[in-house]
Amino acid sequence: MFSYRISVTFSTATLLYSAFFTAIFSEAADPTAWTKHVIFEGGHCNTAVAGDFTGDGKVDVISNSNGKCHLLIAPDWKHVVLHDNPKHQCIHSEIMDVDKDGDLDYIAARYNPGLIFWLENNGTLEDWKWHLIDDQVHGIHGLLVGDVDLDGVPDLIANSAQPKGSFPESLVWYRTPSKVDGKWKRTVAADQDAPGLSHYLGLGDVNQDGRPDILSGAKGGPQAEPNSGDWFAWWEAPQDATQSGWKKHLISNLEPGATNLFVVDVDQDGKNDILGSRGHGRGLCWFKSPGWKRTDFGKNLEGPHCLTVNDFDGDGDLDAATCAKDSKIAAWFENDGQGIFKTHVLDDDQAAYDIRSIDMDLDGDIDLLVAGQTSKNVVWYENRMK
Repeated sequence: MFSYRISVTFSTATLLYSAFFTAIFSEAADPTAWTKHVIFEGGHCNTAVAGDFTGDGKVDVISNSNGKCHLLIAPDWKHVVLHDNPKHQCIHSEIMDVDKDGDLDYIAARYNPGLIFWLENNGTLEDWKWHLIDDQVHGIHGLLVGDVDLDGVPDLIANSAQPKGSFPESLVWYRTPSKVDGKWKRTVAADQDAPGLSHYLGLGDVNQDGRPDILSGAKGGPQAEPNSGDWFAWWEAPQDATQSGWKKHLISNLEPGATNLFVVDVDQDGKNDILGSRGHGRGLCWFKSPGWKRTDFGKNLEGPHCLTVNDFDGDGDLDAATCAKDSKIAAWFENDGQGIFKTHVLDDDQAAYDIRSIDMDLDGDIDLLVAGQTSKNVVWYENRMK
């Protein structure tokens, strides 16, 4: 049985834990600055995305648990099942207006055997049509929407982390289908040179040549081939983005449990740096361009499996946020504008596999949406710092 709660604020018990957090982190949180809202409970949930799916101007949520795609409709979080297939246990998701009809559709992926599909938003609250994107890439742990070929139309990026099939240990991207042929055109950007169980994906102009590059990290560990993981890397976009086998550039191969990374000018010096997390290891880090000198922060977080970057305090520089699946600590990291990050703990009892930054309540600041894997819930943290 599923249950729903509209709002949960921080309790007295949370305040009592502040001394514990201070011992772990350089700064404890002001618990009055953010409010936690639980909008779904009752199922193992790896991924959740937010957007106005109903067209009423409010931000809704789609999550995936127990083989079901759940639409949670704001503001009361009414629950509607859009798709139900026990074989479709999804590990990641994205949103895009795939059919270009003016509403948001849902894209999701199963890890292994690989499957990417999309659900067509038909303007109703049920029976969204299921469409196959690809079932030939295996080990999909990351999906990302972005304009890879700079044609003004969003594309889809995915990874093929398993060492099997036609595209082993690779990264791929897809041009969205035209209304003429309805087919997703696949390009293999990283051609069998992304070993070690790659995870999430990044898209950004690393070398600032005007073309967006593709990035990823590999967690390594006992499931990976020996000496094949623990790296962050980027693949340089050629002039023709549909060319296979982009040139690989290593950022670091000393990152146990590497998972997430973003292209961002962390210290505001005009150069694009890399900010990442070790979601199957410990802590977050950023690499200063061009030599990729690493600076660590949030070192005591275990399993910061998700990562998002945004300006949470509205001071003009980019901050970071995560929720650690093993430590069960949700936190955001305040950037001083020079790459020194101050830790603010939001919660001490929330696990996650996925996090997104979005203005959930449309009040002008950036909130956080978290898919709680072992917490078996979906929550959002209301930014109340204004």
